[in-house]
Amino acid sequence: MTEQRPSYFSRIWKSIQQLILWFSPGLGVKRWLGLILLGTTMLAVGLAFILIDIYRQAPDNWISTVLALIALQKLPRLLRAVIFGGIGVGFVIVGFLQLNRTILRPYRRPGEPVVNTLVQYSRRDRGPNVVVIGGGHGMATVLRGMKEFTRKITAIVTVADDGGSSGKLRDAKGMLPPGDIRNCLAALSSDEALTSQLFQYRFSTGEDELEGHSFGNLLISALAEITGSFEQAVVEAGRVISASGQVIPSTLHDVRLVADKSLPNMRNEVRVKGESQIPSVGGNVRRLWLEPNSPPAYPAAVRALLQADMIVVGPGSLYTSILPNLLVPDIVAAMRSSQAFKVFVCNIITQPGETDNYDCGDHLRAIEDHVAGELFDLVVSNCETIADLPPGLQWVEAPPELDDNYAIYRANLVSEEEPLLHDESKLAKVLIDLFMERTGPLVV
Repeated sequence: MTEQRPSYFSRIWKSIQQLILWFSPGLGVKRWLGLILLGTTMLAVGLAFILIDIYRQAPDNWISTVLALIALQKLPRLLRAVIFGGIGVGFVIVGFLQLNRTILRPYRRPGEPVVNTLVQYSRRDRGPNVVVIGGGHGMATVLRGMKEFTRKITAIVTVADDGGSSGKLRDAKGMLPPGDIRNCLAALSSDEALTSQLFQYRFSTGEDELEGHSFGNLLISALAEITGSFEQAVVEAGRVISASGQVIPSTLHDVRLVADKSLPNMRNEVRVKGESQIPSVGGNVRRLWLEPNSPPAYPAAVRALLQADMIVVGPGSLYTSILPNLLVPDIVAAMRSSQAFKVFVCNIITQPGETDNYDCGDHLRAIEDHVAGELFDLVVSNCETIADLPPGLQWVEAPPELDDNYAIYRANLVSEEEPLLHDESKLAKVLIDLFMERTGPLVV
């Protein structure tokens, strides 16, 4: 089947639409275009005085004849003004478009019109100030969706990870684990397809000391040594990949996650140390804490929470991604002091070893037990089940009786491609719509 090319008139209409976009409110183009036109007009007036003086003093020979032809002297003055004005406007528009295309060439995707790049950037630049708290792949899903609506995104990430490449770097270099931070930076990248592959690339077996390490973790580790601090390394990594937002740790202290779990058919509880070990031990988590206890929050995280328009917690592993951030007392205190719209996004399915048989209410009660009270203005829960689950997993539902104690918003949030995960676009659209419904449009 041959591909049909757009007709001549459709191409013309598309070009007109692209031109109209340049005059959309908020782009910051009209004011500068007006200044360019004013400057061009003043130059034209000055040049006109010179040309009139030359024309009047030219001898009555071929020079005056040529000047008369160039000036279209035989035509009415109004028609001449329209002709020269139209040519001038055409030159200005073409020059303006080509200049902007040249300037923005490094920042736009091939084949995408310059004005589309500018419109998207301007729209996101006027979006709400959003803070996302969590870690792991669930947090990356929120960030990928949110960056389509705003550039003012802050990801506050747990630093309790002690497994895999992060654990090796933590033990060998004494640095904070970069794994969750790496995932969030990749999600916020302006070219996520390539950056994710690069950041998530793991060196294969047989590569000696590099075996099992991801490139992103090694990059952050190298930047930490170059800059002299982990937090500055994360900032520089974000600049390298042109991240649409910032990623910051919840604390800069070297913390370890510890849990007391009740095992099936046993009266006594068992103590499990290490974030990577908690899900591997069966049973229910009874109590969770950090060692050392009550670490101070990273000041930038507190500032971000206090300045936020919306705070989103979750989705993600309840006990190993979400709660480690909320076990930092300053983080919870800042959330309670913030005037932001606070939303909890509940998981779609349970996680073995952490939330077996949990519903949405169990997730909320686990958080409240560890932070001593309610935190959220609204809870967002998935209401769609479109696939059979593997053994050992259950759908996380929000039963109707939960509405008596919490504000619950139910929506279809599952991904059609991966029905056990949130759809990034659906989730972000729901969150933004709920924010706008509650607060109204932001005054820019």
